[in-house]
Amino acid sequence: MKKRMMMILLGLLLVMPGLTLANVEKPEAGEKQTEKRPESGSQEKEETEECDCEKQEHNHKDWQAKMAEREQKLLAWVDQFTPDKKEDWTKVLAEKKELRNKWVSPENAEKREKWKQEKMAKIQELKKQLDEGKITKEEFVQKAHGGKAMGNWKTFHDLKAAVEAKDNNKAAELLNQLLDQSKQHNEKIKTMLAE
Repeated sequence: MKKRMMMILLGLLLVMPGLTLANVEKPEAGEKQTEKRPESGSQEKEETEECDCEKQEHNHKDWQAKMAEREQKLLAWVDQFTPDKKEDWTKVLAEKKELRNKWVSPENAEKREKWKQEKMAKIQELKKQLDEGKITKEEFVQKAHGGKAMGNWKTFHDLKAAVEAKDNNKAAELLNQLLDQSKQHNEKIKTMLAE
């Protein structure tokens, strides 16, 4: 039963992005993305922005807004549960933004492409092993994510649950754990940039 439920959830996770993007009109390669937004009154402002993402289907503004909102929540929780770590958090988050900007910069396009190709090759090899029955679906998912199984996202959601449950000790413990995970992530990005 547990295995069946896991397979259904995995299937839904794989299908949902395709369903949500099914009716989205994509601009032709090389075209600028245009977004119309209503302003005050009946005027409309047309905003034009170039996207250098390799034909990925996503909305930068939504993602950036979501990350900014998550960061604000996190800092509010730091103020509430671990105010002594506020300076550490501020440094880690600033470094994370700086490293992300470096990683997505045009200077690092070659490194990103190399990383992407290596990751895809690894996933193809794992898929082959899965098809041959050498590994299970769970092992495939675990290995495809580098063994981390989205640890910092899980920690963040556990933290959110602890805050909602008003479990101050658990929230403080998870904030410290998330701070360590964020530092490790920054080190990993530094290593990738140095290669």
